[in-house]
Amino acid sequence: MSQQLNVQNLVVDLQTEQGMARAVDALHLTLQKGQTFALVGESGCGKSMTALSLLRLLPDNAVIQNGKVNLNDVDVFDLSEKQMRSIRGRRISIIFQEPSTSLNPVMTVGDQILEVIFQHTDLPAEEARKRAIEWLQKVGLPEPERRMGSYPFELSGGQLQRVMIAIALAAEPDLLIADEPTTALDVTIQAQILDLLKSLQQERGMAMLLITHDLAVVSGMADQVALMYAGQIVEVASAADFFVRPSHPYAKLLLQALPGEDLRGRQLAAIHGTVPPLTQTFKGCRFAPRCPYQTETCTDKAVAMTALSDTHNVRCVRVHDASLQSLSLPPLLERAQETSLDHSVLLSVKNLSVTYSMGGGVLGGKKTFHAVKGVSFDIQKGQTLALVGESGCGKTTIGKSLLQLLTPQTEVTGQAILQGQDLFQLKGQALQASRKQMQIIFQNPFASLNPRMRVQEILEEGMKSLHPEWSTDQRKADLKVLIDQVGLRADALDRYPHEFSGGQRQRIAIARALAVKPSLIVCDEPTSALDVSVQAQILNLLRELQDHLGVSYLFVTHNIGVVAYLADRVAVMHAGEMVEIGDASQILNNPQHAYTKSLLSAVPQLNTSLS
Repeated sequence: MSQQLNVQNLVVDLQTEQGMARAVDALHLTLQKGQTFALVGESGCGKSMTALSLLRLLPDNAVIQNGKVNLNDVDVFDLSEKQMRSIRGRRISIIFQEPSTSLNPVMTVGDQILEVIFQHTDLPAEEARKRAIEWLQKVGLPEPERRMGSYPFELSGGQLQRVMIAIALAAEPDLLIADEPTTALDVTIQAQILDLLKSLQQERGMAMLLITHDLAVVSGMADQVALMYAGQIVEVASAADFFVRPSHPYAKLLLQALPGEDLRGRQLAAIHGTVPPLTQTFKGCRFAPRCPYQTETCTDKAVAMTALSDTHNVRCVRVHDASLQSLSLPPLLERAQETSLDHSVLLSVKNLSVTYSMGGGVLGGKKTFHAVKGVSFDIQKGQTLALVGESGCGKTTIGKSLLQLLTPQTEVTGQAILQGQDLFQLKGQALQASRKQMQIIFQNPFASLNPRMRVQEILEEGMKSLHPEWSTDQRKADLKVLIDQVGLRADALDRYPHEFSGGQRQRIAIARALAVKPSLIVCDEPTSALDVSVQAQILNLLRELQDHLGVSYLFVTHNIGVVAYLADRVAVMHAGEMVEIGDASQILNNPQHAYTKSLLSAVPQLNTSLS
């Protein structure tokens, strides 16, 4: 098998307000033709910086200090910018993590795909349009011909991600860099996209660098796995070895942090603390401050890679210690007793329907779209209702309608009774007062955080507005606790949203929703941008708040593992209708509706066997 990509000693520095940060430190990796190489690790560890380096698309404050990137027989770093434009899209293409910020808001979806096709092929206009529609169809976008004329703001998060994937694949690249390609997708579309990527690899020998925090996807897709931490690769192995015989303590802890039904009602094995600031000078193992098994030898000097086999290398001084071969984790804590909590109905939704009005004016009459059709459900105090289903099925619309966050052109009918008040009838000060009781965590933290405000101002905004009785000292004390609970360092309060990774921004969004201590939180994919270890921290936090404060959640997600761990009840949405609702164990283990069965059958499973 021939080499498609060879990266040697890649070093990337990033200028920050805190000083120069070494985002990628002496990284080596080799990717064969037709192979999938997975790069996994926590947000901010250097995965995306590595990907952007390969395409020479680094931000202005980043510089490549050292290294070679050979794509077949071409050193990418030796090419001119004009030559790179012929490489990007055709030889190397990328699926970005946040499609809403990567797509041009003033160009139609069709024009953005056609731009790539025209740049890298000689197809005439009619044939190019056919190919563009074909790609939209392949990635599972409904009504592809009509969507050619849509603008990005008219599509849901999952639909935008599918468009981004179609654009990346349109010129049929030799190497695809997939940076969290299925993060915003429900499991059925995710399975379709992963099958598409696999078939393209088989047909064309396309190599893929897969950057993701979904270890179940990695176990089903990857040939090789590299685990990054604080700018370094700490373990690299075949996928079989990595999942069956993880050797670095960080790898072992990650695999124990995955949520699932077997851990329901108990704390997940979260890795406490955060990735250290990359501006500091490191002496020993970078994971040591967070590792429950560190010894003095771990912090003495820099740690080199140790070869366990020809294909398995680990950066750990204790890797040959017998005590680490059967690494035992700290005991999981049983869930707090709930007998004293009131589980009466907090929110009762009856016959909720939402209709969008589109078009109108001089070009013709209005068109209507029924996004939600006659949906009813209850949420008990201190409990979680998970809302699952494909992108565009109405899940997010339900959450936004409860908070009156839809456009004035949208018609909402039905009732939503929260503590005796119909939310749909509230206006003015009464509506603002209801915000004390109900908050939302949005799916896209980049778009929902004010870029001109520091994190402290963002978190204090709701506190000052909804709880003016809280003193300055109380707010400051709450902020310190909150920022630690969501897994960020204290200095995060003085920084702006653009200074954080996608996962870190999502933690800020979660902290903002929690800051005013509501009784109900609408969680719209709150862990979709989080790596496994931080997801475990957040799920533990949400569960603890529920246990001790009785807070309730309407949890919109496509992560069935999270549903199995956190939800008391599950509601399944399809095409605007609720097709099944019941206790979580009943829905997950004995679904009755055909759509629910197909949804659950598409969930990727973590493969920990050698067979």
